[in-house]
Amino acid sequence: MNKYKKLAVNTVIFAIGSFSSKIFSLLLNNLYTRHISPAGFYTKTLIETMALFLLPVFTFSLTEAVVRYGLDKDYDKKQVFTTASMMSLGGLAAMLAAVPLLQFIPFLRPLRGYTLLLGIYVCTSAVRALCSQFVRARGMVKLFSLDGILTTFTLFIFNLVFISGLGLGVRGFMISTILSDACSAVFLTLAAGLRRFFVLSSYSRTLGRKMMRFSLPLIPTAVMWTFTGFSDQIFIGNLRSSRVSLGEDAAGIYSAASKIPNLISMISTIFFQAWNMSAITENSSRDRDIFYEKVYSAYEAILFVSAAGLMLLVKPISAILINYGTFPEYSRAYLYTPLLIAAAVYTCLDLFLSSIYTATQHTKNAFYTILVVCIANIILNICLIPEWGIQGAALATFLSYLLCFWIRMIDARYYVPFAFSVSRNALNTAMLLGMCAVGVFRPALDMLWLTVIAAGICVLNYSALMTTVKKLLKRGA
Repeated sequence: MNKYKKLAVNTVIFAIGSFSSKIFSLLLNNLYTRHISPAGFYTKTLIETMALFLLPVFTFSLTEAVVRYGLDKDYDKKQVFTTASMMSLGGLAAMLAAVPLLQFIPFLRPLRGYTLLLGIYVCTSAVRALCSQFVRARGMVKLFSLDGILTTFTLFIFNLVFISGLGLGVRGFMISTILSDACSAVFLTLAAGLRRFFVLSSYSRTLGRKMMRFSLPLIPTAVMWTFTGFSDQIFIGNLRSSRVSLGEDAAGIYSAASKIPNLISMISTIFFQAWNMSAITENSSRDRDIFYEKVYSAYEAILFVSAAGLMLLVKPISAILINYGTFPEYSRAYLYTPLLIAAAVYTCLDLFLSSIYTATQHTKNAFYTILVVCIANIILNICLIPEWGIQGAALATFLSYLLCFWIRMIDARYYVPFAFSVSRNALNTAMLLGMCAVGVFRPALDMLWLTVIAAGICVLNYSALMTTVKKLLKRGA
């Protein structure tokens, strides 16, 4: 099977598992906005973000190392899994002692009363992530995908019980996630026979040091990536302005709006799970640069076409994913979505470029690039949010990820010098921003303008998509 078909087959397998789970997750947003107020939604998002912050810090981002070294035939899989597990368990024990202190940080005051559940939430998430990534590293992509379906199904059932049935709100969300992750970890352990790979005598200090050297630069990268993604809501929730409405309710509305661009992230996640494996296994191949060029070109085209389609339908999709019945404040969320969709496109492109750092083991560069973006995002938030409110936060997010893209595109191509069309990217971006302007300001004949620009994006990217389709259909290597 040639590398393009292998990537396509893996993407389809991941899509089968991920698509249904992602759709379920998005539909849960309707459940959350029906039963949780905007201020409570802000607390829920804060909890999710703190989990994303704590996971890499206290598990040392070892799930990335599990994939990197688990896929490498030169390393024993028992050593990889056992070493990563032992190191992660030590970090999680330290995390449980530190989590109660978070509630004393001023801007984390909504966490008060949730710290015990947060500690358990992070532990179950870490164990599930370690198990699922090791399964992926063993090439068991069908099992990985099946687990995604089952995990989302259990999450959906638990949410119905604890949020709709028992009315536990944010606590119900946390309990549902904990139970769902625990079920996933048990399922993977039994189905993949993971107990065979956890052997205390296989613990390797040498491999542990190597994995830590690989993953340590990823920790601040993950932390700053998380902060950059959530800092908008922190600023909206804590800044004050005489010009626009801010506060926890506004932050909750922004959080609800940010769920719609997850449809773009869904496409990226499905592809990225397969692509990350191909990037590692094809790193030493002779035609690596051409492979990257073709895949990137198609990936960029798919993202821009998908974003254009989503912007065209943003209002009806928003009505499906966000429930306005109980809390009518959510009805404004769709107005803040267009710029967040554009930001999601560049988030996905940034992740593609980060795979170069992972495959070539230049993970420090991922840290340096996101550091610049994090600083820029803070400055932009401080400047734009007091003037333009939620819309200013969305613009700050877009500009930050756009900056990250150009820094990484210049830097990453020193290691994998694949060809890249500046003019096509610039034109795609200009047209997408044109759709954002129409979507935000809603001028006369807005749907006509959106349709015309979306058609232009489709025409511009047609060639890149067809070239890749022909590659996939070609029988040769």
